[in-house]
Amino acid sequence: MLEKTLFASWLVTWYQAYKRNLPWRETNDPYKIWLSEVILQQTRVAQGLPYYQRFVARYPSIQALACADEEEVLRLWQGLGYYSRARNLHACARVVVNELGGKFPSTYKDLLHLKGIGQYTAGAIASIAFKESVPVVDGNVYRVLSRVFGEEEDIASTRGIKVFYALARSLVPIKDPDLYNQAIMEFGAMHCTPNNPKCESCIFKAHCVAFRTGRQYALPVKSKKIKIKQRFFHYLVIQHADKLYMKCRKDRDIWQGLYDFYLIENRRLSGLDRLDDTLAALIQHHKLPVSNKPTLHKYLLTHRQLYVHFLRVQATASFIREATPLLSQTGIRSFTIAQTRALPKPILIDNFLKEEFYS
Repeated sequence: MLEKTLFASWLVTWYQAYKRNLPWRETNDPYKIWLSEVILQQTRVAQGLPYYQRFVARYPSIQALACADEEEVLRLWQGLGYYSRARNLHACARVVVNELGGKFPSTYKDLLHLKGIGQYTAGAIASIAFKESVPVVDGNVYRVLSRVFGEEEDIASTRGIKVFYALARSLVPIKDPDLYNQAIMEFGAMHCTPNNPKCESCIFKAHCVAFRTGRQYALPVKSKKIKIKQRFFHYLVIQHADKLYMKCRKDRDIWQGLYDFYLIENRRLSGLDRLDDTLAALIQHHKLPVSNKPTLHKYLLTHRQLYVHFLRVQATASFIREATPLLSQTGIRSFTIAQTRALPKPILIDNFLKEEFYS
């Protein structure tokens, strides 16, 4: 088996020769390191880099981020998905500024107490910003360790998580843990990839258990599969003159803190006349023109498949007067079409508005 000291030194040597030049690698500012790690969770570097640059430009310090409104932060995050990351980012910034004097804790243990910071992010900040010898374990690290050392524990199991964390911890050198952690993550992202790993030119070719046994695609083992839930959304897009009626989603559900339209969720997609809803009935009572776009929008989230119909409703003044109490009760407010541009919205809603109203 490959000696652990050699594993670390070979990785660092490879990293120094082949690493990508990325802005968060040019700083030891814990704020910028933290920001990059949060943005890159579940996100490819090519997609996340422009967001990182926009955030740093808008909020050059954690104090600037803490002073921002949540809606502004969500609007800047729009299109990245997993919006709880943005809400936690903002909440954490406020805690650091208001309760910790604007300075991040300098140890892995203390970083774990901050909202939205788990083992991976704490390890990245502690090792890269503060040179603490602690591991980072993400999908790239699981893959490299599993293949090189032939570890077959299920990475989705409680035992597997513990086994891999212990292995990762045993490999982190005391000197330059920042270089090592960035090296193993970069190696998994660029060389030991999920598909088509570059085995023939690999620095571990002579020692990699997966390569020697032909199990590159069998490792790491991950048995759990996410169950996809289907949901059927009917959006009533109410327009009156130059106003659109939208609401901020407050419930603990997808897109919390983002704006969408009046929503009717059903067990299947239906026409307006089949929706058991007070506002839908009122629209029919007033005989308002409704444009039911024939396009079925499908939107895949991590564990949900959304099927969405948008029904554009041309409202009259009399309808708005009668519907206002119901709309207010459900949090619906009127915005000019120009004002809706600045609202944080799910990308599905933003794309619809671009197609229908922002031309």
